[in-house]
Amino acid sequence: MKMRFLLCHAVTLCVLILTATNLQAAETPQVKVGFAERDITPEIGMEQPGGYGKSFHRSFHDPCKTRAAVFDNGKNVVAVVSLDALFIRRVTVDEIRKRVEAKCKIPAHSILLHATHSHSSGPMGMILPGEYDHASKFVQELAYEKSSTADKAYLETVVDQSVEAICEAYQKRSSSECGAGVGIEEQVAFNRRFFMRNGITYTHPRPGNPDIVKPAGPVDPEVGVIGVWDEQGQLKGCLVNFVCHATTNPGGISANYIYYVEQVIRGFFGKDTVVVFLAGASGDVTQVDNLSKFQRRPSEESSRFVGGRVGAEAVKVLLSMPRGNFETIASKTKMLKIPRRKPSKEHLEEALEQVKAGPGKAGATNWIFAKETVLLDARLEKEPVADVEVQAVQLGPVILLTDPAEFFCQLGLDIKAGSPFPITFPVSLANGCVGYVPTKEAFDKNGGGYETRLSSYSNLEITAGPQMVDAAVELSKQLTPDKLAERPAAPAFNNNPWEYGNLPPQVD
Repeated sequence: MKMRFLLCHAVTLCVLILTATNLQAAETPQVKVGFAERDITPEIGMEQPGGYGKSFHRSFHDPCKTRAAVFDNGKNVVAVVSLDALFIRRVTVDEIRKRVEAKCKIPAHSILLHATHSHSSGPMGMILPGEYDHASKFVQELAYEKSSTADKAYLETVVDQSVEAICEAYQKRSSSECGAGVGIEEQVAFNRRFFMRNGITYTHPRPGNPDIVKPAGPVDPEVGVIGVWDEQGQLKGCLVNFVCHATTNPGGISANYIYYVEQVIRGFFGKDTVVVFLAGASGDVTQVDNLSKFQRRPSEESSRFVGGRVGAEAVKVLLSMPRGNFETIASKTKMLKIPRRKPSKEHLEEALEQVKAGPGKAGATNWIFAKETVLLDARLEKEPVADVEVQAVQLGPVILLTDPAEFFCQLGLDIKAGSPFPITFPVSLANGCVGYVPTKEAFDKNGGGYETRLSSYSNLEITAGPQMVDAAVELSKQLTPDKLAERPAAPAFNNNPWEYGNLPPQVD
């Protein structure tokens, strides 16, 4: 009788364990992921952004794209979108989010829209159509005729194609295995700011300059990668995070070095692999080595060198990472209100005089920043305070922490240091653009460089960087990371070494 009771109890216990296991499996279904991309290549003759004046595209090198990844764990859905663009302004972000939420029900706050900062992309700004219509005719001429301006029709194309890519990725989502890892690439990116013998900081002091003392900031050589595989083991797509300005400019319209990152990954995993590239805190990091003793590589070679090495490192990480399930998919946002810095009365009066004198008399650089001071003064009439969105997107054990700025590298490293996640991707120029955001130290008596100058583009108060870092870290601590996937453990040793391997030497 006692034996029968124990047997029944054991059977009941097994049933309960199996039921609990099945319920747990039902509660944590395999994550579904979809990828898609669309073409946003500008037309030849359109403006090429990237400076404070006008420049125009004269040739084509490779297509610009908007690339989307959608992750769905059955409870939450997030979209991570990368555009081959210099930046994306807040009004464009809002329009894309609104249309996507209406069309395929992804919540607006769960959509991350990032610009790779390609300096060889389409006309997304600096100045938006109608942005200075409130100002005087004199200021309007400086804005629309003397500055880099967005093309209204092109902006509409970017919105349309981005919405299509996100919604297609949503429709294509299917059960997927995911993995994450980090590699190191140390030969392609360099801090461009240097302490000089005169006590201040220069941006790009030029190789061979004898007055260089040392770099004024760090680099971040990590190549962060998320890989997504279908049920047949084919890589569907990946997210790649790296810190380097997209200023290699291979010649003509281009996604910049990101094109070669994609080419390398597709060369190994297949031409249909979608590569969602996410630039990290690259505000003071470029491909230019100001300490090099050698001639700079030509633009095309430089693009191949940077993109090829980053892509190759991403392939190594993808081949090495264990795969599993991303159980937690989540997003959080925080909106900061950060005041813009104002030029003094004397500064503004001097700027007006220089603008009216013209670049020939004032000097080209002085004239450019004088023009920017006048434009900033007009912008402050409408927008004395900037809306700054900081977003956290959790993908299993990885967290993406955004800023809408050309964020200095040290600030990205500060975010990584404060995040509790095993892998953190700082993602700059996301969900808007507020220009350069340097460290506070860049503004002190030993600071300098054009990133610290007041302009209509860069003008937030000098504590903006730490404010964004604190907000990002705060959001990361409100989320709990999944454990990183691990390869299956090796079986226990069975006391039987390989028979071929344990043979003694044989000498006849």
